[in-house]
Amino acid sequence: MHCRQPPLPKIWLMTDPRLGDGLLAAIQCLPMRSGVVFRHYHLPTRERHVLLAQVRRICARRGHYLLVAGRDHGRHKGAISAPVHNVRELREAKSLGITLLFVSPVYPTRSHPGARPLGPMQFRRLALLAMPAKVIALGGMTRNRARARNARICHGWAAIDAFKN
Repeated sequence: MHCRQPPLPKIWLMTDPRLGDGLLAAIQCLPMRSGVVFRHYHLPTRERHVLLAQVRRICARRGHYLLVAGRDHGRHKGAISAPVHNVRELREAKSLGITLLFVSPVYPTRSHPGARPLGPMQFRRLALLAMPAKVIALGGMTRNRARARNARICHGWAAIDAFKN
């Protein structure tokens, strides 16, 4: 018998201190079977574990896919996913066999004020180079911008501010 993996979500919430007390509500408001990347590096270990337990419970109830990001250069636990900001990081992720890539920042973002965004053309270039890995667009993403993405090269999108209540 062959076990089937559930499909990877197309919508992802990146946790961030900016969500404040609205974090758990934001996770509950995501469409069923969305994705959550839990980061919260700023918290002391004990507080981080308490919050992660709350997030896990909500994710389990809503059928969300949960990734726990590590502190080692933003790698997401389990080596299933990685952040990609340039061709060098893309090549490194592909060499490690990582199959889910969060490519960013596509647009200007409050997470990295002053950082130069990729823009649609550079994002497209990286997404094409990433194939056959699944690419998630991140950085300044909104529902409208997500609708404009080419589904053949971009599996989905992720955001922080787009999910704030």
